[in-house]
Amino acid sequence: GICGDNHAVRSVYAQNMAYGIAMPPLAEWIYNLGEAAEYMFDHTLFQDNLVFVDFCEQMVRETNPGVLEQAEQTDAPNAEIHGYRTIADIMRAFNPFTGKLYKEALNVSRITREMFCLMEGRHVHPSTIYPGGTGTMATPQIFTDYLSRLMRVIDFIKQSVAMNDDVFDFFYEAMPGYEEVGRRRTMLGCWSAFQNPDVVDYKYENMADWGREAYVTPGIVVDGELVTTSLVDINLGIRILLGSSYYEDWQNEETFVTHDPLGNPVDKRHPWNQTTLPKPQKRDLEGGKYSWVMSPRWHDGRTGDFLALDTGGGPIARLWATALAGRVDTGYVKATGHSVEINLPKTAATPEMQFEWNIPQWSNTIERDRARVYFIAYAASMAFYFLDRALELLRAGETKVFQELEVPDEAIGCGFHEAVRGVLSHHVVIRDGKIANYHPYPPTPWNASPRDSYGTPGPYEDAV
Repeated sequence: GICGDNHAVRSVYAQNMAYGIAMPPLAEWIYNLGEAAEYMFDHTLFQDNLVFVDFCEQMVRETNPGVLEQAEQTDAPNAEIHGYRTIADIMRAFNPFTGKLYKEALNVSRITREMFCLMEGRHVHPSTIYPGGTGTMATPQIFTDYLSRLMRVIDFIKQSVAMNDDVFDFFYEAMPGYEEVGRRRTMLGCWSAFQNPDVVDYKYENMADWGREAYVTPGIVVDGELVTTSLVDINLGIRILLGSSYYEDWQNEETFVTHDPLGNPVDKRHPWNQTTLPKPQKRDLEGGKYSWVMSPRWHDGRTGDFLALDTGGGPIARLWATALAGRVDTGYVKATGHSVEINLPKTAATPEMQFEWNIPQWSNTIERDRARVYFIAYAASMAFYFLDRALELLRAGETKVFQELEVPDEAIGCGFHEAVRGVLSHHVVIRDGKIANYHPYPPTPWNASPRDSYGTPGPYEDAV
């Protein structure tokens, strides 16, 4: 599976909290570099080799020949960047197995996977990360090897952003009403990404503060409003509902955590208190049970609603929350309050370029797809910053990458971070030095959840 790295890292974060330790700064930069490579790898593979099949010349010729004819006559606005004169030329470049960009994307995926392996040992199940830090040997050579590969993909990323913008803008014009495809009310969740080693200590009591200092800001966006950027609020608001799932209720089972370390009450339907009680049965699509997926929701304390948040595939939620928060500013990436500015450096073939992702009018299919390629650029740009900071530590002689630890008799922990496809959290309860309860919540149950006990459909159902 593609999710091994995502779960491994979030498990480390949850255990760091439970064990009461912080990782050395250099280890954090190594983790960030690994995660940046993972985003670039997975988003490129998905965007260019899967998503763009829907927009390639072969597909459009078969399904909408009139649109292809229009594309042949439409100049590409960003031709100076990507080199394709018309929209149809771009579409041909994405034809599966034959298109130039389709094949180049496969090569970029290989290079970015190599970058990941330099930092985390093996893809997709890391071999050098564990609670307390990493086993990666931090040397100038390993960071130089990463940088040399990063520079090899920058031109492709610049071209991809420009090509995606041209094609998506064309489809809005060529097919009026396309904005309604996959459109739903804006209810996005982002659990943050890229820890800030200058601040993060993994103490729950400080989680709201160090969470906000991450290089992708956590947040919940409802109807265009940033409701919160606090990981404590996000954590306490999580509810695991049933309704249409093949499980018995655990309301009468053991309560593992009654209050968090700040004294806030923890709901029975929080992952810390979940007990999984499967009940297989015949599928009933007429108001009965029909899914093995539970229904994660976020309780909005302002209204009392249980919100069926979606991740938008990951990038749109990350960019939207980060843009509104306006906190990230590294010189490579800047959140403005209404957009995210992304700077990519000069290479031998292309000049320095700045791209700006603007908060869109809709949360729909095209904007989810558009955000994905912008986040590839975001991850690449941030990787340069992470390399700068890691090399600063090496030059200063700070080479420690692991913190010794002891497993406590009793503890709780949670780890929040964005998986490639969106929100991912791990929740652990330790008793007598052993795991008493453990529940991870990846993007799939948030996006693919069935109707909950209040009759609210999950995002997939809602969008179609």
